[in-house]
Amino acid sequence: MAAAAAVMAIGCAQQPSGTAAVTEDKTYAVTPASVKVKAGIVTGEVTEMKVTERVEQGSGRVVSPAKLTGTLKLKNTSANQTVRLVTGKIQYIDAQGRPIKLEEARAEPTLKFAMYGSERLDPGQDATQSLDVDFPAEALKAKKLREIRLELAYIPSPYQEETINFTVSIGEGK
Repeated sequence: MAAAAAVMAIGCAQQPSGTAAVTEDKTYAVTPASVKVKAGIVTGEVTEMKVTERVEQGSGRVVSPAKLTGTLKLKNTSANQTVRLVTGKIQYIDAQGRPIKLEEARAEPTLKFAMYGSERLDPGQDATQSLDVDFPAEALKAKKLREIRLELAYIPSPYQEETINFTVSIGEGK
């Protein structure tokens, strides 16, 4: 039995080690890299946009599919309404105005604000969130992508501040 264990150990030690494929990030600039956005009483800016995919050096094989990254900053411009951010959905639009579909098994590009603690914006308040969503390979082709659409879902509710005064007096303790 000890001999069998020794043979197995030697056999395992002599297996050729596979060389790990060298990968690199291939980055695509998004022009413009920053844009102002407005949806009702919510305004803001999307900045530092870029698309990155990880590819194997030499073969060019895609190891990690393309992702759109950037920073989304939103501000509640209302004077008297609080905004509860619910979700955001990103669509990629082609030159003919049609949505570009993601490949099979890729996540729909959505933003969930409740996960980041930035879902409530009082009047004048702003929130910043990172973008890191799937990007369709089809949109990487030259002149294919015309625009990116961000659909925001939010719930406005009345915001009010009231002052309450009440009369008190302090008596001697017993």
